Amino acid sequence: MTSGDHNRLMSDINVTPFVDVMLVLLIIFMVTAPMMMQGVDVSLPKTVSEPLSSKEDYIVITIDSNNRVYINDYHVTLDFLKEKLIKIFEGRIDREIYLRADKGIPYGVVVRVMSEIKGAGIDKVGMVTEPIIDGNKKKKS
Repeated sequence: MTSGDHNRLMSDINVTPFVDVMLVLLIIFMVTAPMMMQGVDVSLPKTVSEPLSSKEDYIVITIDSNNRVYINDYHVTLDFLKEKLIKIFEGRIDREIYLRADKGIPYGVVVRVMSEIKGAGIDKVGMVTEPIIDGNKKKKS
């Protein structure tokens, strides 16, 4: 007399291969994520000023050394800058923007960008600079 329990199939899921695959994917993403970081290379002018407190969701207009204009990291032509900014700030109450410009670009380009920003109805424009590092003073972080 034998019972029929010995011939039953096991219905438990083996999660070990699943965990192994997830750990491998986690390691791959941890290694490749820093390589995906992109930005616009700008040589900022140096000045003596205190750092501003900033909000998390601020907009930065960048003008690089080749006179290309970016909204955060997205390239935009100067002709469409005003239209893009109007769309971005459509539902926002606080109209604040930061302007980064390479120190080697002509002043006229910066003034034209600032004119487009003001034309879009932006009230506050902050200028982004790098602090001057004096031999006696240390850079504040």
